[in-house]
Amino acid sequence: MTIATRKMTLTEYLQYDDGTDTWYELENGVLLAMPPESDLNQRIASFLFAYFLQQGIPFYCLRIGAEIVVSGSQATTRVPDLMVLSEELATALTGARRSTVLLDMPPPLLVVEIVSPGQEKRDYRYKRSEYAARQIPEYWIVDPLQQLVTVLQWVEGLYEEQVFTGAQAIASPHFSDLSLTVDQLLEVNQP
Repeated sequence: MTIATRKMTLTEYLQYDDGTDTWYELENGVLLAMPPESDLNQRIASFLFAYFLQQGIPFYCLRIGAEIVVSGSQATTRVPDLMVLSEELATALTGARRSTVLLDMPPPLLVVEIVSPGQEKRDYRYKRSEYAARQIPEYWIVDPLQQLVTVLQWVEGLYEEQVFTGAQAIASPHFSDLSLTVDQLLEVNQP
């Protein structure tokens, strides 16, 4: 849902506070209220957070609810479902008033987006190009609707794509010790 008719600059957005708990993204200068995440999306993000912790990634390098400034025709920010930060980026965010990865900071090592119904174009097309512009080394699109995980690896200026389904182990270029299958990830819907 679009909130304001006037386009905002990044500085205005970063200072914006409407006194509510509403989460926003800025898309080409337009403030967009984010709908609440589905329970399934939250379960998947929480599962991945816990899984990466078990893999030895320090808690301070894992973020749910952090935002990243990306390149767009005008100011644009995204709130991925999960980010894995480098030590350098985690240090750069230490003490920040807001958990926002700015353009002058290194990119996260991994960004994970979990597809919501009706948001397929945003995750597969728009965010892909925005994350590519930030040269994010690895981008996962977890699609519970199609029962697949797309892993995009930044190679020589473009994303190379691998798609995983079912009992296939998700092959991560930057986290080679993973032994997680798509089925294991998407079965988190069961209590």
